[in-house]
Amino acid sequence: MLEGIIRESIGKRTAKQLRRDGYLTANLYANGVENVQAAFKRGEFVRAVRNKESLAFAVKLGDTEYNVVIQEYQLHPVNGDAKHVDLRITVPGQVTNFLVPVIMHGTPVGLKNKGVLVLSKKRLKVRGTIEAMPANFDLDVEPLERDQSILVKHIEAPANCKLMDRDNVAICGVIKAK
Repeated sequence: MLEGIIRESIGKRTAKQLRRDGYLTANLYANGVENVQAAFKRGEFVRAVRNKESLAFAVKLGDTEYNVVIQEYQLHPVNGDAKHVDLRITVPGQVTNFLVPVIMHGTPVGLKNKGVLVLSKKRLKVRGTIEAMPANFDLDVEPLERDQSILVKHIEAPANCKLMDRDNVAICGVIKAK
């Protein structure tokens, strides 16, 4: 479980000091839950996110535990380090929108015909409860020829969930190399 600290002051000056000390600032929120300003050790946060097995993961702030999902994050423009993260607290049974990551596996056939694999959408917006939410969408890109793509309408939504992106939006595809 990831442990963090609750921030008393939420000003720019204290946020800069926390970042210099190796912390990542965070905002935890949900409908019907009071917002919590927190900070996590950057390395511990990255390890916890990479090793999670479901969409949600547990964090502990003080003596309170929360199940959270990453909603949004901000990266440093030069070195690419995470600066700030917005975490949505998962309320059991509450229907809300979640951003579910897309994972591709396989080597497309179209790469042999001078094609390039392009991932257009890294995360898909899915509406449902956290209990019905998948950990990720696993796409097999092996059968893709050049100038073919996988659209949102080709993805089957899990039970009790609805894909919120438009049907004609491409998730990934093989395009002609220049």
